[in-house]
Amino acid sequence: MATQDARGILFTHTQHQQGFRLLELPPDLEALLTSKDAPVLELKSPSSALAQAVVDPSALEYVNLCTPTQTYRIRQVQSSNSLHILRPSPGNISQADIKVVAEEDEDSGALKIPDDAVSSIAKCGSTLELHVPPGGFSAVPFLEKSLQLYDPRSGDDEGDIMMDESSDSPVDKGPAEVRRLRDLVCADIPVCATQCEQGWVEICAFIDGKHELTCWRPSARICLNVWKRMMEGAVLQGIDLEKQFLVGDLWKSVLDDDDTPEPFPRACLEAVVRKLCTADERPALADELKWASFEKVECTRWVGETYLAAMAPTASSAIGRSDFLRAWKDCLPESWRGDAALSKLQDGSYRSPDPTTIFFVEPSQRQQSSKAATAGSAPAAKAKPTRNWHELLKNSKRN
Repeated sequence: MATQDARGILFTHTQHQQGFRLLELPPDLEALLTSKDAPVLELKSPSSALAQAVVDPSALEYVNLCTPTQTYRIRQVQSSNSLHILRPSPGNISQADIKVVAEEDEDSGALKIPDDAVSSIAKCGSTLELHVPPGGFSAVPFLEKSLQLYDPRSGDDEGDIMMDESSDSPVDKGPAEVRRLRDLVCADIPVCATQCEQGWVEICAFIDGKHELTCWRPSARICLNVWKRMMEGAVLQGIDLEKQFLVGDLWKSVLDDDDTPEPFPRACLEAVVRKLCTADERPALADELKWASFEKVECTRWVGETYLAAMAPTASSAIGRSDFLRAWKDCLPESWRGDAALSKLQDGSYRSPDPTTIFFVEPSQRQQSSKAATAGSAPAAKAKPTRNWHELLKNSKRN
């Protein structure tokens, strides 16, 4: 800054402006980047096919900035303020830029450049900011469109984007190849690695490597079938699902002597167990799931919603409330039956066309209904904080 006695700072504008973009960082990301072990950040966007299947076609072109555990949407914000990037420039200013304002040296006649001269090397009419929507980000919608539906009886996977697997490449069925294939799926999903893993667990996705490596998402009918077999096997083998048990023992308990082929892949059972096991005991996807125990409240809710999704997925297939509650209780261990009540289900997870029937509501439809209700009932939105200096001054004068 110039001293009080100085007449001013020489300010010039370079002829060739540089292409800078200003990015406004939230405090948590700034702290992460300035830490000793700063992580590598990723810029991620979905493929065109995946974006068209999941996102509004009018908003396909976007990029997310991802840390290992957090996702931010990058959006451009226009501003009427002039944002200049300055560089100290004594000795680097052309005579054409300063001949009007600079003084000539009395001895040499050369132009004297002030020591505090600066030059504008770039002008930015907009900034980039990082935004996290109120509901956050989820990998579930993208995974549902990326993975093949596992439901041997239905054969209905229309609308899904199939994995591009090459039949010519050799298949390594080891854990390293399983991780590689899962990472390949998540590479096109525009959320961070942690949220990809959470979405994978949420939909009970699995990779069947017994015959060939394929990524699957089981249908609600399959998940319900897996649960029933697990519960029956646990009763026969004396396995307490609320206490720690060996997942291998639970797998053996669901197999009958005449099960040829197996009722479902072991990876499918492990995916359901991983979803339902106590969060503190849930290992990372890359680690083996050896021990598990179920949390009664969460497990009871999941069984009820899964049964409803399998038996009454639409309004046209709605079933009686009393029939649903009876069937839900029959799917639970004896000591859990008293917890089966509609109040235990997630808000918005079901609807009733009339007082006696009920059907399941997909999460995507719940979000749309929630947004519509919010838009209709919300009071007038507050004025957005302005970035324009002349409006800020106007507001201060009014006050």
